[in-house]
Amino acid sequence: VLVGIFLGAAVLSGQQAYQVALESDRLVRFTSRTVIDEFEGTTERVDGLVLLNTEELTDRTGGAESEIYFEVDLASLDTGIGMRDRQMRDSYLEVEQYPYAAFGGTIEQVVSLPGAMFRVTTRGILGIHGIKQERALTCDLATVNEGYHVNCSFPVFLSDHDIEIPKLMFLKLNNEIRMELDFILEPAELDSEN
Repeated sequence: VLVGIFLGAAVLSGQQAYQVALESDRLVRFTSRTVIDEFEGTTERVDGLVLLNTEELTDRTGGAESEIYFEVDLASLDTGIGMRDRQMRDSYLEVEQYPYAAFGGTIEQVVSLPGAMFRVTTRGILGIHGIKQERALTCDLATVNEGYHVNCSFPVFLSDHDIEIPKLMFLKLNNEIRMELDFILEPAELDSEN
């Protein structure tokens, strides 16, 4: 579904599209640390696409023709405690109104690292809880088979997205949440304009 929505235009010759491999392990984790407590929530419900302006990831990849879009289903976040999950989803994330966290943008820079790895810097819009914010995110990618293993870690500040900071006994959060994403990108089958 995302393939058609995200890439309204066909892939041009010399471009390559990748999608989140839904048959592979996927993990999105948020971690909150306070002085007295730490807890995390996880989901495997992440989906997305990458359109490279090159046939494979290289130091030449980037620019307006290299687009990315990822989204996470916030209603599927699981902290291991049902009451805490319901309170977080209903009262703070308000998932009925704002079901997804999403990031869309372009690849700004790719740096080759030893061992068929890359450090990729992107710039785009992070949307959470109806608030959109321009962000630069950096991810590490490792070549696997015909795709890439993606690993990202970055902070999200609840106040930047107009999310009230819970202070209830069973749900104490810090304003700064650490987000981690871990998934595989595989080649996407798209039409080519030739």
